[in-house]
Amino acid sequence: MAKTAHILIIEDEPVTRTTLADYLTAYGYIVAAFDSAEAAEPKLESEWADLLLVDITLDGKDGLQITREERARSDIGIILTTSLSDDVDRIVGLELGADDYVCKPFNRRELLARIKNLLRRTEGQRRLSRQHARFHGFTFSFATRQLTAPDGAAIRLTRAEYELLTEFLGHPGQVLSRERLMAAVTHRQEDPDPRTVDVIIRRLRTKLEDDPAAPKLITTAHGEGYIFTAILD
Repeated sequence: MAKTAHILIIEDEPVTRTTLADYLTAYGYIVAAFDSAEAAEPKLESEWADLLLVDITLDGKDGLQITREERARSDIGIILTTSLSDDVDRIVGLELGADDYVCKPFNRRELLARIKNLLRRTEGQRRLSRQHARFHGFTFSFATRQLTAPDGAAIRLTRAEYELLTEFLGHPGQVLSRERLMAAVTHRQEDPDPRTVDVIIRRLRTKLEDDPAAPKLITTAHGEGYIFTAILD
């Protein structure tokens, strides 16, 4: 039987908090809801939740700070909620490691769909983390971070290269935006420019592609991002 997902809500508006908790509980999720980060910290520290739904504009420790802290220590799914019309906080949230965001007032069915999609992705990534991936003659161990070439040679990866390759392997055949890929890089706080992804991609291509100038494994979706097109064995 599949594990019932645990969702942790941090929302300081009482009606919104209660409505969300009741709605998600009705769909079978196990929900804990809090009005502040400080109140939620025991649950966060115990890694109780599979997904965190957090308001950006909390008093005290806000949603961006929570995102930064949680992404530094776990792979929990994070969806930010905000009533702001300004894109800045949403972009910063994605750069800090949030997986998605919704704007208030939000459509609950749309939010539910986003939650389901994110839970599927994070569960897939957790399964991958316990496995090896094989593609185009390469073998990649998620546990040891070891990439082995078709000829058996070990290929050294930087942390950022490992993190982007893991993101690609978790989403083969999907267009991943620069912002999404940047969110997968744990040192992104030091350099939030999404174009940094282009540099890391070029380095990965030199290690994976027969001809980096004409890539076949990591291709460019012009104006959108990149696609991992290799077939997983």
